[in-house]
Amino acid sequence: MTVRDVLAKRDRDPITCRPEDTVQSAATLMSSNRIGAMPVQDGEGRVVGMISERDIVRAFSTHSARLIDLLVSDLMTREVITCTSDSPIREAMQTMSTKRIRHLPVFENGKFVGVVSIGDTLANMLESLKMEANVLRDIAISRAG
Repeated sequence: MTVRDVLAKRDRDPITCRPEDTVQSAATLMSSNRIGAMPVQDGEGRVVGMISERDIVRAFSTHSARLIDLLVSDLMTREVITCTSDSPIREAMQTMSTKRIRHLPVFENGKFVGVVSIGDTLANMLESLKMEANVLRDIAISRAG
């Protein structure tokens, strides 16, 4: 299975923000959409960073009350690790595990098309394991009977 297959199950466009958005608006957007991170796109639609709940929590511990005045560009991760829609889902999972991140922006032909999360990869792995268990059970039943 590829990352494209995972994204095809989504029923909405990816949620993004802009570098000039306030941290408060980004946090509200993540909370209302029940997401843990989102890409930051500039005015031309290029992904220029990622902002996550973790970034906001870390900033709160150092900036406290001043956090409300900060912009997404002040906190975002600028070196964005990505994958392509053709990437195998296991490869995306390995990248997230190795890099200790939970979200990967996905690109197709150089264009941003969505985000795959560690939760997406785990759900896919569970689905595969269930299917494998069912096949093995069917084989065991057929040999026993």
